[in-house]
Amino acid sequence: MTGVAVAERLNRMGLAGELIAEFVGTMVLVLFGAGVVAQVVAAGLGDHDSIAWAWGIGVALGIYVAGRTTGAHLNPAVTLGFAAFRGFAWRKVVPYSLAQTAGAFVAALLVRWNYTEVLAMADPGHTVKTQIVFSTLPGNGTLPVGLWGGLRDQILGTAILLFVIFALSDTRNMAPSANLGPVVIGLLIVGIGMSFGADAGYAINPARDFGPRLASFLTGYGGAWRDQYGDLYFWVPIVGPVIGGLIGAGLYQACIARFLPPGEDRDSVKPSDA
Repeated sequence: MTGVAVAERLNRMGLAGELIAEFVGTMVLVLFGAGVVAQVVAAGLGDHDSIAWAWGIGVALGIYVAGRTTGAHLNPAVTLGFAAFRGFAWRKVVPYSLAQTAGAFVAALLVRWNYTEVLAMADPGHTVKTQIVFSTLPGNGTLPVGLWGGLRDQILGTAILLFVIFALSDTRNMAPSANLGPVVIGLLIVGIGMSFGADAGYAINPARDFGPRLASFLTGYGGAWRDQYGDLYFWVPIVGPVIGGLIGAGLYQACIARFLPPGEDRDSVKPSDA
């Protein structure tokens, strides 16, 4: 085998490992997130605060799982933002996004299976009442927020997410040390959930929403692609985060990064990203 062939094989193996890490990290995230919503919505255990905290914990633990291998994007909006502004390889954007979506899909299937009896008792018709366990709805299915309100919310929420993630991952700024980055990002998710959770359920992550939405559709939720008004809604938590993520990442680069004093290189791009 030639040296070039060996290098190509190692590169493929490296990418496979990265995709597995993104798959498993996102799966951990959604296991905690969808699991807590199932408890609150279907079993009546907990409230909005417990949902926000469990999603934040899930994100933190998912980052700890995948962080050493990939930096733990766990979100296509994050992957796209890092490709656009931090030198992440464009050729990896689609594979990473597919791995993240697959991880979210499998996690949702596990939650759906685990809470089979409880979901059937709470909502025998598998309607929007418990659809929210798996994917988001405008106004969380109850408040008077429509399609465009949900899109606005997802753009804003994801812009906040990427703006702060870029700050937390920038070693020229005040990036957390001593392996505390995942904890701080988890707290960021808690904060977004508590501050911007009402209008559209703060998906702020296309994989987190589409993967579980597909899982719920395949397991009995025939209206999974639409909102409570009958409008086709599944695209909102995909398009909104993509737009918002690019806005937030770009604003950080324009408003903060360009004015930071020279220092050590940012740690956001791993050697395998080149």
